[in-house]
Amino acid sequence: MTIDEKLSHFYDITVEEAHEKAAAILNEHKAALEKMAEEHKTLSEENAQTQIKAETASARREINKALSAEQLTIKRDWTRKQNELKEKIFSEVKGLLESFTKTPEYENYLTAKIKEALDFAGNDEITIYLSPEDSSFAEKLQQTTGAAILLSKDSFLGGIRATIPHKNILIDHSFAGNFEAAYKEFKFDGGPEHE
Repeated sequence: MTIDEKLSHFYDITVEEAHEKAAAILNEHKAALEKMAEEHKTLSEENAQTQIKAETASARREINKALSAEQLTIKRDWTRKQNELKEKIFSEVKGLLESFTKTPEYENYLTAKIKEALDFAGNDEITIYLSPEDSSFAEKLQQTTGAAILLSKDSFLGGIRATIPHKNILIDHSFAGNFEAAYKEFKFDGGPEHE
């Protein structure tokens, strides 16, 4: 082998080795880049999922806040409307009570309540009071029942009140007492669970 042939052979082997090393370096670099790209892709997907969860949670909070505010507004409106209706109902009830006090049945009612109070008192001393608006009934009721009847200083819309001082008992058959109790205890029960 001549020197030129040896040099040519050496050149070919060196170039071949350089190509192989370059190919190996390129493959390594390509594998490293693919690995980095995969890691970046995974990290990006995780970040995207985290951001989606955060945005979803934020959107839920905003929706819940808006829903809560709307429910509060609806509840206020509902309560206001209930109070309006309650006032209207009890205004009508008061009007009906006043109308009842002008009927003949009202005098019978007063007589029955006075007799009931007298029966309850038995032999004990009893004082029976009428509301000032019922002063026109006092004399006739005294004759009918035989009880001493006084007019109260305070109006109680009708009915009677009686006291048995010896036993510290108040008998309250006044319309005002029952009206106030009904007003305090009145509730609107409605909705699916009450139908």
